Amino acid sequence: MLVALAACLVGPGSSPAQAAVPDSPAVTYTNPIAEKRADPHIFKHTDGYYYFTATVPEYDRIVLRRATTIQGLSTASEVTIWTKHTSGVMGAHIWAPEIHFIDGKWYVYFAAGSTSDVWAIRMYVLEGTGANPLTATWAEKGQIKTTWESFSLDATTFVVNGVRYLAWAQRNPSEDNNTSLFIAKLSNPWTISGTPAELSQPTLSWETVGYKVNEGPALIQHGSKVFMTYSASATDANYCLGMLTASATADLTNPASWTKGSTPVFQTSAATSQYGPGHNSFTVSEDGKSDILVYHDRSYKDISGDPLNDPNRRTRVQKVYWKADGTPDFGIPVADGVTPQRLSSYNFADRFVRHWEYRARIEANVSPLADSQFRAVTGLAGTGTVSLESTNFPGYFLRHKNFEVWVEKNDGTSAFASSASFYRRAGLADSAGVSYESYNYAGRYVRHYNYLLYVQALSTSTDRADATFYAQ
Repeated sequence: MLVALAACLVGPGSSPAQAAVPDSPAVTYTNPIAEKRADPHIFKHTDGYYYFTATVPEYDRIVLRRATTIQGLSTASEVTIWTKHTSGVMGAHIWAPEIHFIDGKWYVYFAAGSTSDVWAIRMYVLEGTGANPLTATWAEKGQIKTTWESFSLDATTFVVNGVRYLAWAQRNPSEDNNTSLFIAKLSNPWTISGTPAELSQPTLSWETVGYKVNEGPALIQHGSKVFMTYSASATDANYCLGMLTASATADLTNPASWTKGSTPVFQTSAATSQYGPGHNSFTVSEDGKSDILVYHDRSYKDISGDPLNDPNRRTRVQKVYWKADGTPDFGIPVADGVTPQRLSSYNFADRFVRHWEYRARIEANVSPLADSQFRAVTGLAGTGTVSLESTNFPGYFLRHKNFEVWVEKNDGTSAFASSASFYRRAGLADSAGVSYESYNYAGRYVRHYNYLLYVQALSTSTDRADATFYAQ
């Protein structure tokens, strides 16, 4: 807070106090993580492994992968730990598995229909004994019983203030919709304690396109608040995420403790060719310093027939950023390939590089988030350089023009390539940061002056501070 205050008190030409190295440094992944894997769930365990499960398009089995990195899940071998029954319950529509480790054992929550009625979807639990769930012995613990025998799915479990909860989606027979969201405490991993509470039903226009749906709850805690994301509308390009917010110290089984957002927090982006993002979960980065959003979407909008019969939902990940007020900002579903990062100012800790009407500048409280996200790619001028591509304007890059830095579309010329390519150097004011030297004007660096970005020669310590950034 003192650093931010100092940054506010000094003028742009002064040399304010040095910003602290960010608590959450940049992480990058290459999307997609897994093709033809929907409703993804990634769990980071204390054994150093990430465990990954998801719905397979055949809807007939539960699969697991593990790797020591999130990216490693993309090539990890996959094991089938359970297969649907040949008749009766748990015999059809095996959906949305989640894996959790509770009191020394593994648990997989999933939904399934019956061979006699594939739409008689209910929630079930498997219990696994063994250190490695890919080789564990699995036992069926049966159905999770709720208030009604009705369509129910997407069970997730979490602990807040030492209390373990279950949240899920279910058809309330008294409502004219498909599913609403519910929560209850658990007496054991497969048994609800007390009367479930209904937290949300689909009533808003973006929750009711195609189907009236609230489903796929996922919880993340940050500071003194808890946030429950959920998916809404049909599972096509209209699929999106909404969010409920509560105090972490409130009674989470009291619907009055939760506030529902009026707009989606994550939705289709035609600019990045990402359609129908949803059914998310959360995990953490390898260094434990970043929260990671895990979700599925498609790379195209138009679907032939029932979206449930389209197999091409795929698992993707990207970093969650946190606003100054402690709420999450998911931005937009980023383009396939390497995920973007943000660049914060070394000497103005709360300011990030962003584009505004295509001019590059540093600014605090950037909205929309994607204006301040850039993907570092191989330099347009060739090996040894990098170029910084806009997240919400793919094909547009940071480039200098008359020594001013703009975001402009690559026109394919060598002149553009040269002006949009930089040598990535250790931070001139702090080697933990980064500085960008112009490819075609040696000795000139990207720096801010009066909060606008330029490519300039540097001579003072203030210049070098202005030309140093932290990747986040």
